[in-house]
Amino acid sequence: MPLFDLPLEQLRQYAPTVPEPADFDEFWRSTLDSAAQSPVLLDVRPEPTDLRLVDSWDVTFAGFAGDPVRAWYNRPAGVTDALPVIVEYVGYGRGRGLPHERLTWPVAGYAHLLMDARGQSGQYGAGDTPDPHGQAQGGPSPVTRGILSPEGYYYRRLITDAVRAVEAARALPGVDPHGVVAAGNSQGGGLALAVAGLDVELAAVLTTAPFLCHLQRGIEITEVGVYGEIVNYLAVNRDAEPAVRRTLSYVDGVSFARRAVAPVHFGIGLRDMICPPSTGFAAYNHYGAAVGGPPPERTMHVYPFNGHEHGDATHVRRQLRWLADVLGDEAAGRSHGPKLSGALISPA
Repeated sequence: MPLFDLPLEQLRQYAPTVPEPADFDEFWRSTLDSAAQSPVLLDVRPEPTDLRLVDSWDVTFAGFAGDPVRAWYNRPAGVTDALPVIVEYVGYGRGRGLPHERLTWPVAGYAHLLMDARGQSGQYGAGDTPDPHGQAQGGPSPVTRGILSPEGYYYRRLITDAVRAVEAARALPGVDPHGVVAAGNSQGGGLALAVAGLDVELAAVLTTAPFLCHLQRGIEITEVGVYGEIVNYLAVNRDAEPAVRRTLSYVDGVSFARRAVAPVHFGIGLRDMICPPSTGFAAYNHYGAAVGGPPPERTMHVYPFNGHEHGDATHVRRQLRWLADVLGDEAAGRSHGPKLSGALISPA
């Protein structure tokens, strides 16, 4: 695929004005306050697997409106110290899959919580979390579900789930609550940025090829992948554009990135037509801009000849090395904190 977006020298300076509603902060404060009315951990139970080096638990936590959201909790087998935890969010169309599918983080010595994506399973991976709130007006796919109003929009629910997953991770046995990292690729990368803007206690953020960033530009310059689903919706619902653009302004990763304070690690492929590089650079260049004081630590890796796959395993190795530097001796685990047992863990 050809280079189709801005040249790299322009991308490095690209910090556009992104429309942001006046009640953005109040909207999300109210949404999260409502979710906080439910106890976060609903169920944590050991998951039998054939893995010898990784222990697994099936976790259910309360997300948006108290809805049960499923996740896998994995950690190095037999390790009882409180560890930093990677809270990972999946890409569009994926579910949490099976507990042995994503082993990089526990094998590297971290705890790992992989959140299911409500109502998305079946396209690339299985999931176990339904979305019981799909009645608001909009299109049939997750990205267009309820898109005519921010209150009923699908991503209001999924972003709330993502924040609650971090809260659930802090409450899990064997986790260092000060070492929580939000991570994801594509949709997951957009969710990680959203959480970074809504939870100032994160230790670090890992985001690659992030979706949900500079959405107004995304639907203007590409019709590939998820942005294409919004384009196709507007091609049929021609009068819906003002309402759609307003809704998207409440979930834009650039607005969340401006409010973030945690160190962040980005990866972007310059030939990415699914999540165009300018949309990710907009979030990177605005990262931390609204908080004042010294800017957060930012790292960007660019892959000129790659698309949505960005740097693949090469990039993961860079993430591992960067995170070890950022967390320092925390990456080796801590000796304090609650211990794990093989029996059912009751929520507090």
